[in-house]
Amino acid sequence: MTLASKPWWSDLPRDKLGIGADLVDMLLGLVLAGEKTACCGPPHLYPNGAPKAGDRCVLVDSTDRPRCVIEDEEVIVQRFDEVSEAFALLEGEGDYAEWRAAHERFFAEHGGLSPDMLVICERFKVLEVIQP
Repeated sequence: MTLASKPWWSDLPRDKLGIGADLVDMLLGLVLAGEKTACCGPPHLYPNGAPKAGDRCVLVDSTDRPRCVIEDEEVIVQRFDEVSEAFALLEGEGDYAEWRAAHERFFAEHGGLSPDMLVICERFKVLEVIQP
């Protein structure tokens, strides 16, 4: 591959939503379907620190294949118990009660859960879908 044929996004950082192949692919599917335009997680799951509005990355599937480019539109760090229903619905993972139960379970399994724990809440848009 020559430099001229390199995709514009090739030097962007790669990222996955979730942990584990099934969750990664399910969440990516929601993004690709236009149903998921937000995500959140505790700071320890962000090894490079909290992103900021304007940051871009390539979301990959569970096999590390690039699938789309997203750009953060808004990033807020807040307590888990203060995440609004409106934000939770942007995550596309069901109603507020379903979202909350799934996130409580996920956080408890991946580092601990407390109502006042800080979470990084990202709202993003898809800039390009990358065909497999």
